[in-house]
Amino acid sequence: MVTLETPRLILRRWREEDVAPMAAVNADREVMRWIRNGSVRDEQQTRSGVQAWESEWESQGFGLFAVEIRSTGELAGFTGLSVPDFLPEVLPAVEIGWRLGRSHWGQGLATEAAAAAVRFGFEERGLERIVSIAQVGNDASERIMTKLGMHPVRETVNPTYGRRVRVFELSSDQYVTTTR
Repeated sequence: MVTLETPRLILRRWREEDVAPMAAVNADREVMRWIRNGSVRDEQQTRSGVQAWESEWESQGFGLFAVEIRSTGELAGFTGLSVPDFLPEVLPAVEIGWRLGRSHWGQGLATEAAAAAVRFGFEERGLERIVSIAQVGNDASERIMTKLGMHPVRETVNPTYGRRVRVFELSSDQYVTTTR
């Protein structure tokens, strides 16, 4: 079982007791505003999502981590790596993504968690490139991508939801250069 630790966070695999707090994150319209078509998700949809994320760990050797606040044990949301099947034009690719509850915004936690997951992808899983995809207008996510050393490579449309997205990228060579 992979567990990553940062100064303020523990990134770990999912547990049954994570479903309800993650469902609360997914039920917040402001959190979900930039996700897919912007609709919220209920507890059953969240449970299905957690099961899919855990399956990806088994099939890919990477996945989405539950992000736990080290000092309190509270689930803040997720970060991690996944295959962005929803945007076939960027495949083959691995995407870094994150979703935190609103009470955890503006503290640098998403950047801290995502940086640990990017490091894991390059250093532990030997990935050659990591992308990140955000809907146009999601400036907060684009700032995180920039802090991770990523740069924009294309703008396109999500074929399922018709929303414009920007694709950012970081190669393993760029990662090595920026971490020295």
